[in-house]
Amino acid sequence: MALDASTARQGRTRGRTRTGTLVAVICGCAVMFDGYDLSVFGTTIPALLAYEPWGLDAVRVGLIASYALMGMLVGTLVCGVATDLLGRRRMLLTSMSVFSVFMVGCALAPSAELFGLFRFLAGVGLGGLLPTAIALTVEFAPPHRRNLASALVSSCFSVGTIGAAVLGIWVLPAYGFRPMYLVGALPLLVLAPVAYRMLPESVSYLAGQGRTDEARRVAREYGLPEPAEPSGPPAGDGGRPNPRAALKVLLRRPLLGTAVVFAVATLIGQLFIYGLSTWLPQIMRSAGYPLGSALSFLATMSVGAIAGASVLAWLADRVGPRRMALAGFGIGVLALVTLSLGPPTAVLYVAVFLAGVGANGTAVVLNGFIATWFPAAVRATALGSIMTVARLGGIFGPILGGLIAAAGVPVAWNFYAFLVPAAIGVLVVLLLPSRHLDGRPLGTH
Repeated sequence: MALDASTARQGRTRGRTRTGTLVAVICGCAVMFDGYDLSVFGTTIPALLAYEPWGLDAVRVGLIASYALMGMLVGTLVCGVATDLLGRRRMLLTSMSVFSVFMVGCALAPSAELFGLFRFLAGVGLGGLLPTAIALTVEFAPPHRRNLASALVSSCFSVGTIGAAVLGIWVLPAYGFRPMYLVGALPLLVLAPVAYRMLPESVSYLAGQGRTDEARRVAREYGLPEPAEPSGPPAGDGGRPNPRAALKVLLRRPLLGTAVVFAVATLIGQLFIYGLSTWLPQIMRSAGYPLGSALSFLATMSVGAIAGASVLAWLADRVGPRRMALAGFGIGVLALVTLSLGPPTAVLYVAVFLAGVGANGTAVVLNGFIATWFPAAVRATALGSIMTVARLGGIFGPILGGLIAAAGVPVAWNFYAFLVPAAIGVLVVLLLPSRHLDGRPLGTH
């Protein structure tokens, strides 16, 4: 008994030194590699088109770009239910491992067909990562900082995109596209061991599994409310989480209608983000810029994405995420109109920066909106299900960009293709709820 009491005191002492920052850092690093691994394809499009042994054209490259996003659709679909069943920590580790292994496969692929297959399989791992990372981050973040915490972790995706663009400027001219994909092995070699050792499991998952003592220990260590009884997704027989029951709750009023509107809004956001970011380097090459300058536009867009995610989410915690999602789509429309006019280079960089603000800022605000508006019992299922639908926009965006590029139309049409959906997004956001489920105005806690 004395030993047990001593152990308990030591656990409480350690608990006073742990915060959700550790969880956010690990999840942010995972999302950063997620961003790199997905964005590296857009960085390497000029090199892939120039790689004579494969003989790729713009249409085939657009299709290959969509393969990873098709894989993400599968991964997100599985993740939406599996995180509540298997645990968020385990899902995050599995997702990292899967996309790392198949990124190495992309680097070594002997043919375009195998390259496309490995992109699809890597996408399966990528699809399970972001919703899991957001759900974990939100759970361990202070209630009044959840939108901001979600935004900061999500913005790490753009840090990965910047890394892909900057590395591409140095690597692609001398070594081609293959070394760019080898970098994808780093999550498995470096981050996964750290996450395995230091990342905690979700308190709501542990409590829902009946592991109440373990849930209370984790809650004490991270300063969270201790669960008095099993929580998490609606329970099935024996008190175990039942993902099907969580999905049934999500498919009933008043949640269903709101979930559909969220899905349409995020689908448009995904089409905007993945379509433009995938093809931006090649669009700028077509406009006459050299490879290094074309990639610098992608890096600029990613810097805007980070700024947009941070600023819009910070404001979302204060004035409400609905207003900031509306502002984000509006900024995106303004940026795309400016880009279509072919302005001077300095103005072009500003417009690309604002496109990143609008595209990623809106997506991050919407993700945080979903994570904080839906009840905790169905939060992961809501995130996973809505992101599954949204992936259709991510799949179609690169295909659309490839078709426009192959058509040989003026450069402005590349931007018109994404301008129309962004304008529709403004109207869709107006249909999102203006209050929490309990009637409180958004932006209050």
